Amino acid sequence: MKIPGLDVEFNALSAPVPIWHAQVTAQEWSAAAGLVRERGGRLLALWAGGSVDEDAIESIAACATTTGAGIVFVSYVLLEGVFWLALPLDATDGQPQYPDLSAVFPVAGRMQRAATDLSGIHAQGAKDQRPWLNHGAWATDHHPLLQDPQALPQPTPGALVDYPFVRVEGDGVHEIAVGPVHAGVIEPGHFRFSVVGEKVLRLEQRLGYTHKGIEQRMTQMSALDAYRLAGRVSGDSTVAFAWAYCMALESATQTIVPPRAAWLRALLLERERVANHLGDLGALGNDAAFAFALAQFSRLREDWLRNARAAFGHRLMMDCITPGGVGVDLAPTQIAPMLRLCDVLESEVRRLFDIFEAHAGLQDRFLTTGCVTPSLASQLGLTGLVGRASSQAWDLRCDHPFVPYTESHVAMALHQNGDVAARVAVRFEEVFESLRMIRHMVTHLPVGPLCSELVFSDQAARGAGWVEGWRGELFVALELAGAEQGHRILRCHLHDPSWQNWPALEHAVMGNIVADFPLINKSFNLSYSGADL
Repeated sequence: MKIPGLDVEFNALSAPVPIWHAQVTAQEWSAAAGLVRERGGRLLALWAGGSVDEDAIESIAACATTTGAGIVFVSYVLLEGVFWLALPLDATDGQPQYPDLSAVFPVAGRMQRAATDLSGIHAQGAKDQRPWLNHGAWATDHHPLLQDPQALPQPTPGALVDYPFVRVEGDGVHEIAVGPVHAGVIEPGHFRFSVVGEKVLRLEQRLGYTHKGIEQRMTQMSALDAYRLAGRVSGDSTVAFAWAYCMALESATQTIVPPRAAWLRALLLERERVANHLGDLGALGNDAAFAFALAQFSRLREDWLRNARAAFGHRLMMDCITPGGVGVDLAPTQIAPMLRLCDVLESEVRRLFDIFEAHAGLQDRFLTTGCVTPSLASQLGLTGLVGRASSQAWDLRCDHPFVPYTESHVAMALHQNGDVAARVAVRFEEVFESLRMIRHMVTHLPVGPLCSELVFSDQAARGAGWVEGWRGELFVALELAGAEQGHRILRCHLHDPSWQNWPALEHAVMGNIVADFPLINKSFNLSYSGADL
């Protein structure tokens, strides 16, 4: 497979979705970005570390120790699928550098800054070189992913410095600092508002407070056990991340999942989608002072989670997806209760949808609030449900369906206004569509085994997973050592769609009043943890 206009041949990975990979030069790296943009594609993920080529995969730590060089990866999405590029780097003045991508894809900026903090590589020519994940927890010359995972040193804290926020000046302009510690139980994040009166001129985020070292921890775990850690990247996406990791491992080992397991995985994923949309719809109503919505959707979500506990042993269905298949089955006695609950839930959510539509106060708060136009959404690379509310017609379940989505024929929820109202509408429609698919999956679930055995190759291997979670598409890139190194994980990058959508939130708030920020923020409902491993 090739990207038209780029003279690079990509090799296919063994995966249920179309994913290809290739090693490129710096010139090809830059050319690919322009060609993907011209063809209407988007940047999916950018990260550093890992292997140089298929024949000699070695860890970034060993590579950096011996040569002072490194490697950077990027993955793009086109209509054909995912194209995964690897660029080996030479050290220039002691610093491995690669061509900046943020001029073509603005969303690359934060990913590049994170790669600098973690792996010591630099985007040459990037305008924004500020640290992103390092808040002073480690020295600027210490890079966590360059350390030997089996003998990690005790990092020396770096100096605490004032983060250079962009200042907005002018008559009547003042700043409002919110966070990083918030009321309630949400994770930390700092929001710096520049306002005139109540009108927001600019919002700048400072995230990275929840850095946990997950990608480093991955390299210390068995490939067969790491799915449990993947499922804890972001608690509300435990099914999606576990599936994406297992897909990557199955891709690397060329394992085919049994049909019943594939159907059960999709059933779990759609249940996770419904649960999160129910929670969001209640919270959105509450943020618009409509507490009735919070009470009703919380009640429905609780019933939904209890049913998951009864059917699969865990309210969030954590650890239900395992390498090669699933670790749970749907008992025949659970089918009728699940179908009955789907009917009750759909009836009640449709009534609540009518109430939302008819409620003048809600519509006044939702309509035209936090608008992201389709053109801006395309420029910023908006993805997932937030992107679909701004006419970004991307949904992996529709674009590249795999079993059982090949039979479910998902109807994509798509709106063009890009405001809070549109993001609410997408959630309602996706709840109804997921309930339809759940009924179909439950009543057409094939018989057969729940798991396939994974057989590791003697050689090093790569694999990738690509799953449409409830927020949007998750991507997992995995590199495994060969038999001599015990098939250990050399690098595992887990990408959450919140990376794409956090910068767009800054634009969505501009021109709105400060009091509308909680509502706009909740309509995005992005993951702090998922974008800060």
